[in-house]
Amino acid sequence: MSGSHRAASHRHSAPAPAPWSEDEQPQGRAASRRRRKPKPRRAAKLTVGTATLLALTAGWFTIGPGRDFQGETASAAPDREAEAAPVKAADSHTDAPAADRSARDRITAIPGLGASWTAKIPAETRQVLVASGKDKDSSDNTVTLWTRGDDGGWQAGQSWPAHNAYKGWTTDHHSGDLRSPIGMFSLTDAGGRDADPGSKLPYDHNAKFVMGGRGFNNEPLAGSFDYVVAINYNRVVGASPLDGRFPEGAAKGGGIWLHLDHGGPTHGCISLTEDHMVELIKTLDPALHPMIVMGDAQSLAA
Repeated sequence: MSGSHRAASHRHSAPAPAPWSEDEQPQGRAASRRRRKPKPRRAAKLTVGTATLLALTAGWFTIGPGRDFQGETASAAPDREAEAAPVKAADSHTDAPAADRSARDRITAIPGLGASWTAKIPAETRQVLVASGKDKDSSDNTVTLWTRGDDGGWQAGQSWPAHNAYKGWTTDHHSGDLRSPIGMFSLTDAGGRDADPGSKLPYDHNAKFVMGGRGFNNEPLAGSFDYVVAINYNRVVGASPLDGRFPEGAAKGGGIWLHLDHGGPTHGCISLTEDHMVELIKTLDPALHPMIVMGDAQSLAA
């Protein structure tokens, strides 16, 4: 949503910017184990190497009295090495140690975020909400909450479909341009018309979180502000989402929130279905210094 969050006007109609928030608006056959009859002495002229090759080719050989090793290929190996074994079949490959595999598979960078964005994530931040737009002019995006573990690796939560501004995204957002601002912003304050669902962030339960009228698809906007999380774009951090101050001036827009989806584009905000908004509000933790990175996929990959 793009616009100042004034309690007076909350209209999300296509032509006019919203007052409260700029927006109001998802193994082998056992080679028959049989003992070969001893050959006449003269047949024993075969070299050890030749005998071994023949034994491996047949899929078996004898290790000591009464012990046969069987396998499908020459690369097979017994579970443990036999005593006094004259020949030992070599493994065809060796798996990497578990520690090496976990290090190799660990996600050390959030997929879809370019190096420049990754470098901007504060060291103390352990929750990053990524809102990745379909393209620069699209009002559809996908939101995923990533959590950083003690080992520095990132783990993804579920991905949720969401909406953004009617005309897409911009790096130079202004009030009324019907685009969502591209950037990385902190998330510190929540609120809504409905009671606190269990937020760890400061939550302003206030009847002034109201919205009326219809959106760009003629959908009703009522209830859009039942739950919101303020995105710290041009606002006073630590204040209620309803706070109408704009540190960078009113022309830069404001009132950019995460709020309930009403079935269509917004004026500048990011909107999610109610169940996802409630889950998000209950999960965001100020102790983990949550941030949002938002923009079209191409811009975020840069």
